[in-house]
Amino acid sequence: MKKILPFLILIFSANFVFAQTKNYKESSEAFQRSFNANKYDEIFSSFSLEMKKALPMEKTNEFLTGLKSQLGNIASMEFIKYQQGTYGLYKTKFDKAIMEVNISVNDQNQINGFFIKPYENSTASENKTVSALSNYPKEIADMVFSKTRDLPNNAQLSIAIIQNGKTDYYGVTKINDTIKPAENQNKFFEIGSITKVFTSTVLASLIESKKIKLTDEINSYYPFTFKDNIKLTFESLANHTSGLPRLPANLDTLNQLNPYKSYGKPQIETYLKSVVKLEHQPATIYSYSNIGAGLLGYTLGLSQKTSFQNLLQKRVFDKYKMTNSFTTSQNLGNRLIKGVNKKGDIVPNWDFDALFSAGGIISTTQDLAKFANAQFNPDNKELALTRKTTFVIKGDTKIGLGWHKLEHANGDELLWHNGATGGYSSSIVMKVKEKRAVIILSNVFDTNDKIDALSFDLINIPNKK
Repeated sequence: MKKILPFLILIFSANFVFAQTKNYKESSEAFQRSFNANKYDEIFSSFSLEMKKALPMEKTNEFLTGLKSQLGNIASMEFIKYQQGTYGLYKTKFDKAIMEVNISVNDQNQINGFFIKPYENSTASENKTVSALSNYPKEIADMVFSKTRDLPNNAQLSIAIIQNGKTDYYGVTKINDTIKPAENQNKFFEIGSITKVFTSTVLASLIESKKIKLTDEINSYYPFTFKDNIKLTFESLANHTSGLPRLPANLDTLNQLNPYKSYGKPQIETYLKSVVKLEHQPATIYSYSNIGAGLLGYTLGLSQKTSFQNLLQKRVFDKYKMTNSFTTSQNLGNRLIKGVNKKGDIVPNWDFDALFSAGGIISTTQDLAKFANAQFNPDNKELALTRKTTFVIKGDTKIGLGWHKLEHANGDELLWHNGATGGYSSSIVMKVKEKRAVIILSNVFDTNDKIDALSFDLINIPNKK
């Protein structure tokens, strides 16, 4: 069988506790019907605008035709789990092979991410993995082991648990099919989209300093008119209600090993002048956008006549004494934990240019714990501003500036964000009123389902004083 090339459109993700189950069921069933009937135009018509640009009709038809000739029709699609935040993973039985079909669906029930690869059953590796975490509290050790036993060898997790005014660290690594303790709280990991929370913190800092206003339009900081005279505000970029797509249409999606490296000032200006197109009216629908978050930080730099990275250093890293947080993986030595894929093979670190503020920070659980503890200071107005609700996504699920929230009528509130890059997965959850937080950094790509679940398990452990 010829190698089937995956088309991976999604890069970063925000994983929510509610799932669009109905949307995914309908989309997967429609995909199966159209594929078996050779109606590839129907599959293409179900794509989002950005997906259509990334995979035009000609390429879609070529890919699906080749897939059909290699594998035959689809006999069944069995939902397995959600991963990478918005992807539904389906164990798919074709006539000639069993494959893993991954479909991502947006709020308009459009396919905005799609890739296929051979199906891998992890049961065997789970059965032979053993735990050597006896020196950790049993409840924590059991939770960690259950979520890490099927990770590849060379995997690491760095965990910080904050409660009762104390921060405890629980590092683990998998070596020779054994989960062992590891002191890695001062080791460096890419944190991916958790960067967006820091981007919003820079925004809030400038607002509190009266440098800009939340409702200001960003257009005035560019010496040209945006395509179709589109207007974008700082707030809509920070809370994902701008109407922008997940990714810019002029991003080089073929460079999966380092997709953001070559996206600089020329590309972002071309996008705004000639390419940008809103998927919905601003401030009406939540739609997670990496180009939006990248554009937010880039514009904040323009507004202060400097780079976003300089603003981040001065207004966040320096202020909160985050001395082990960086904007590049260069020159970090052996404290940089190498990212790996799901097979345990080392993959390159990602480099960022204009879209750095969407996911470029490298940090440690020790530094992120400093940032989390700062959230518990009731006098910190800029951090409080990032947590203030700006939009209701669905029911109790809301968003502030960067932070996603579960805000219940009884006053309970949980904030979270996660992140993923080509070799890392991460999660942070907080209960600010209780002064509790859990931070997890992982060096394994595509493990957000496990990392998020472990974060929520750990923060819900009964508080023991």
